[in-house]
Amino acid sequence: MPDPRWETLADTLIRHSTRLQPGETLLVECVDLDDDTLPRLLVRKAARLGCIALVDLKRSRIVRELLRGATEPQLRTWAEAESFRMDRVQAYIALRGSDNISELADVPADRMNLYNQHFMTPVHFERRIKNTRWCVLRMPGPGMAQQAGMSTEAFEDFYFEACNIDYPRLARALRPLAKLMEDAREVRITGPETDLTFSIEGIPVVPCAGEMNIPDGEVFTAPVKDSVEGVIRFNAPTIYQGAAYDGIRLEFRKGRICKATCEAGDEGRLNRILQADDGASCIGEWSLGCHPKIQRPMRDILFDEKIAGSFHLTPGNAYDEADNGNRSKIHWDLVQIQTPEFGGGTISFDGKPIRIDGRFVDETLHPLDPE
Repeated sequence: MPDPRWETLADTLIRHSTRLQPGETLLVECVDLDDDTLPRLLVRKAARLGCIALVDLKRSRIVRELLRGATEPQLRTWAEAESFRMDRVQAYIALRGSDNISELADVPADRMNLYNQHFMTPVHFERRIKNTRWCVLRMPGPGMAQQAGMSTEAFEDFYFEACNIDYPRLARALRPLAKLMEDAREVRITGPETDLTFSIEGIPVVPCAGEMNIPDGEVFTAPVKDSVEGVIRFNAPTIYQGAAYDGIRLEFRKGRICKATCEAGDEGRLNRILQADDGASCIGEWSLGCHPKIQRPMRDILFDEKIAGSFHLTPGNAYDEADNGNRSKIHWDLVQIQTPEFGGGTISFDGKPIRIDGRFVDETLHPLDPE
């Protein structure tokens, strides 16, 4: 009999995240999975609802081989095949393992650009994100536990504690923050090596409580595209396209990144990513993280961007739900944590502080503070 925590997670994905309905088709994409418990449960629960489940099994080492020798015709053919399937599903769940988070680190930058342009953009940005009810989550294992600096058993307990929270309750707790952001015009963020301003006036605000990510807990919008000014240093370590970076520092002028450096990582590669296309040096998302049980980074964006007392700022493509018009083949959530142990900081709306050192000023938002 499966661990009952898997049953709880599977129910959340079917009933809450994708809201699967009888007669619909669900695609479950599995990457680097060693344990098939969750995909088996998803297939079983979909069948009980009278749905069709499709399952795709991928390995990152094979994807690496495909990308290292990728050509535009190959990627277009691959994208056409996967687009055909994506156009025929109503729901999508991605289960991503972590055998080696740096598996794609030695794929040349020009091949990654081809992949993002001719595969990721048509299949995921243009079809999956816009036309399906989708949810993405990582799967626990020794690799993720090592990233988090925890034993495998302790990490598994943390994983289920973070993923199996009461999402309807979280949704209710996020509403006052969403309203506060909707009423705001100018944002100012200050902290160590950080003094950044931008406008969010007129941009929609979206609270997230388990509909697109598990774990979840954020409220996102986007800056008015040309309004970002100042400097910011991100203190959460990050992985993008298989390469690791620490201490990324960005300077902005008229909404565009004019200088990018990092304390650790390939600075040349960093700048090539941020120059991949015209929209890569502009910001497509800004979000406040507020999952009360996630408090420390583990070099995994799906967890780190939800850290209580954090925010993330995203070079690249904007989401349709909070669209500022920026288009790019990249979307890279960069995280700054503002709790005291990470240096603190303040977020102000229209000159009034709304969060200081990772804790909200307004009492109605205290349920979102770090536990």
